Amino acid sequence: MLVLGPKLAIALALMTAAAATVATVGRLGHGRQIAVAAVRAALQLAAVSLVITAIVGSLWATGVFVLLMSVVAAGTSGRRITGGPHGWWAGVPIATASLTVVAALLLAGLVPPHGIAIIPIAGILTGGAMTATSLAGRRFNDDLHARRGEVEAALALGLPPRDARLLVCRPAASQALVPALDQTRTVGLVTLPGAFVGVLLGGASPLTAGITQLFVLVGLLAVEATAIVLTIEVMARGQLRPQAITRRRRSD
Repeated sequence: MLVLGPKLAIALALMTAAAATVATVGRLGHGRQIAVAAVRAALQLAAVSLVITAIVGSLWATGVFVLLMSVVAAGTSGRRITGGPHGWWAGVPIATASLTVVAALLLAGLVPPHGIAIIPIAGILTGGAMTATSLAGRRFNDDLHARRGEVEAALALGLPPRDARLLVCRPAASQALVPALDQTRTVGLVTLPGAFVGVLLGGASPLTAGITQLFVLVGLLAVEATAIVLTIEVMARGQLRPQAITRRRRSD
């Protein structure tokens, strides 16, 4: 698909510089983060490629690697939601949603018990769960802050804290499923996602590539819907709150 060589490295550097420059000039506030993310991605992908080559033949090593994916995803999502390093409750929706679906697919025989099959599927589903958890969590916290008066009114009417938070914040948090829905609705019409292109480039027929992509998209819908429901429930019970709010509650 790509011609490897010095030109590719130069193109990657130029695209990274362009993205960072546009973000800086447009005052998006992420210019430096774009450059850092691109460098990290290059280093991490190089390291992961070597690791996968070494562990792909061992089911035990594959299992450990999949668990590591969940841990990293939980840490990333937790920081996005809370703004600090103590958001490990994000691991509950991420691990529950993604690992349950992966285990079900293995037990059903739809995914062969080989590292080369398990790692890509687990990576896609864990990434989807991480994104859904981050979006749902941030929207829940935003609504909880912006509509604090409505939450307090619900509490004054006798609702338990969990129910009062859910009543006000669930609708906004549920919008985290919209990107997955839009991707599924428009697949083949707007974009050809990675699984389709990858299977096609691997030599399979377009029909096989299409079936594989459908499998991935439906799996993502199941995982992301589950992750969002669990994220909302965890947050309604008082977990995954922004760091400043957590400190204030402790001082009170």
